[in-house]
Amino acid sequence: MRIHVVDHPLVAHKLTTLRDKRTDSPTFRRLADELVTLLAYEGTRDVRIEPVDIETPVTPTTGVKLSHPRPLVVPILRAGLGMLDGMMRLLPTAEVGFLGMVRDEETLTASTYSTRMPSDLSGRQVYVVDPMLATGGTLVAAIKELMSRGADDVTALCLLAAPEGVKVMERELAGAPVRVVTSSLDEGLNENGYIVPGLGDAGDRMYGSAG
Repeated sequence: MRIHVVDHPLVAHKLTTLRDKRTDSPTFRRLADELVTLLAYEGTRDVRIEPVDIETPVTPTTGVKLSHPRPLVVPILRAGLGMLDGMMRLLPTAEVGFLGMVRDEETLTASTYSTRMPSDLSGRQVYVVDPMLATGGTLVAAIKELMSRGADDVTALCLLAAPEGVKVMERELAGAPVRVVTSSLDEGLNENGYIVPGLGDAGDRMYGSAG
């Protein structure tokens, strides 16, 4: 497993506003959307392409297009939905799957309550979007589900990551074709499993705490 922390002034600027507790939900959603597009630019650096012959207004030439099968983007519900538009802006021809997962706040373990994606992901590049890599349990479970369906190249895009979660992923997914792209590797987790300094509960800050 590899991790890439995107070092860019625009990423740092947007992340600072996301962290600020005074940032309201509409602004938070907009900034998360913009930030994931910047992360996606780095995360798709190895997207598979193939040559294609075209004609410009001047002359024939050879360019590239995305290879088939098309990439699959998988947001982890519910907070991952707030990152989907930003990802699809960069990959408009990708397909979308959905993975519903919930974390037990006492045990911090993740369980799956809904899936909507192809049963066969053989040869597919998959991009998982989830705001937080905290304990690592949710992403590990999600990626194992994808790989059990045949995915052979998985990139996880997270707004924030904690060292504890990275270590769990490195242990559980050792040798797997997995990469994590994030805007920050934060200090760690508090006693409640929240990333510090973090930005709070991303789902609540995007959509409110109704539940």
